[in-house]
Amino acid sequence: MYSNFGQFIDGQWQQAEKKETYKVINPATEEVLGEASKASSVDVQKALKSAEKGLETWKNTTPWQRSYVIRKIADLMRERKDVLAKWLTLEVGKPLKEAIGEVGGGADIFEWNAEETKRIYGETLQSRFPETRVHVYYQPVGVVAALVPWNFPIVLASRKISTALAAGCSVICKPDVITPGAVMELVNICKDAGVPDGVVNLLSGDPAEISNELLESDIIKKVSITGSTRVGKLILKKAADKVQRVTMELSGHSPFIVFDDVDMNKVADMAITAKFRNNGQVCISPNRFYIQETRKEEFINAFVDRAKKLKIGNGMDEGTDLGPLTTAKRLEEIEKLVETTKSEGAKVVLGGGRPSGFNKGYYFEPTVFDEVQDNFTIMKEEPFGPLVPVLTFKDFDEVVERANNNDLGLCSYLYTNSMDKANRASEMMETGCVAVNTAAVAVAEAPFGGIKQTGYGREGGSMAIKDYLNIKYTHMGLKT
Repeated sequence: MYSNFGQFIDGQWQQAEKKETYKVINPATEEVLGEASKASSVDVQKALKSAEKGLETWKNTTPWQRSYVIRKIADLMRERKDVLAKWLTLEVGKPLKEAIGEVGGGADIFEWNAEETKRIYGETLQSRFPETRVHVYYQPVGVVAALVPWNFPIVLASRKISTALAAGCSVICKPDVITPGAVMELVNICKDAGVPDGVVNLLSGDPAEISNELLESDIIKKVSITGSTRVGKLILKKAADKVQRVTMELSGHSPFIVFDDVDMNKVADMAITAKFRNNGQVCISPNRFYIQETRKEEFINAFVDRAKKLKIGNGMDEGTDLGPLTTAKRLEEIEKLVETTKSEGAKVVLGGGRPSGFNKGYYFEPTVFDEVQDNFTIMKEEPFGPLVPVLTFKDFDEVVERANNNDLGLCSYLYTNSMDKANRASEMMETGCVAVNTAAVAVAEAPFGGIKQTGYGREGGSMAIKDYLNIKYTHMGLKT
């Protein structure tokens, strides 16, 4: 499956210098999908030189021409959505209908940034001196290293690549070894859309080795990473040596707060959508369910009733709602966390193990816990899977304090028909994103990112492009 790709350097697919490969596994069947190219240090250096050359071309390309090319990428993604979606389902395991949705989201991001390309506004300030003028304008930061995780490879690569291109930067994209093919297909679309040689490059292979070598280079001026807090801290320390600019969106542990004035059936529907997207392997997945105490049983009954109806299976099969977890390691970690949660005193209301009828694949049942306490491991450790711990609360101030008692601050979910509670809670939540009475969070037109140990910087919206631009101020004397 990977023979048409490899390393993408200077506008061409090519074998790695040592011709080494690594195996990619289908999580639904545990079968080998194929062997993908593994980059060596020689390949990394070639990609760096390619991106350096590509930067000179792209930063001198007019914004309108850049916009045209970026919009063409969006158009081609929509035309080839079935191909891209198949890659996602085979590599990540998510149902095909979810994969098609991810491709659409990625295309929207490219379309948004195609428009932002033409709207990089400078500024003229009134000078304190009558004979001078003050000009502020923006220039591309330089070559960008885009480090892409495995859970949403199309959307997350789209955020990084499209924003870099919009700003006039060149980029070296490193997909995860779990999901290289999806990103390779996207990079191939960039080539077909007319991105000049060297502007978009791809390195596939050992994540730590490639990342370290990229960050050690003077050529890299900006790093964008989506990943765990642990890995993000390592990247940040490495980037400090070269004073490289960093955008990082790291781990999340989102609270899902339900007040007693809601339509519980509607809330349960949104909870199912938010929680089980990509089988809970989502940084913004709700992981701590706080239900006002008078409505807890009603919420659990409505949620469990819906969760029981989710069809577990291979994402390529029609009607599948819940695919496998993406890796054997993830499955083992979920099983361990379930056992820990039970031993700490939680009651399993639904699920709790691997579903029957599957001899192969990294499948795990939707699992709901009751009688959970704030000090349980699952309330501090990001589950990153289909686990739902349910707690109760008495009043507004209590739940806000408890929800904010976490080192991670990516997203919060709030459900209430009180405008007072909705506004006050959304302002008080210590997270970068808040969803009120909706399950939708990450959209192309809004700034996405977190605070605390979830990182900093934003992707999406009109703010994201500023992280890929240098600010230049010129104090212009009108005459000597």
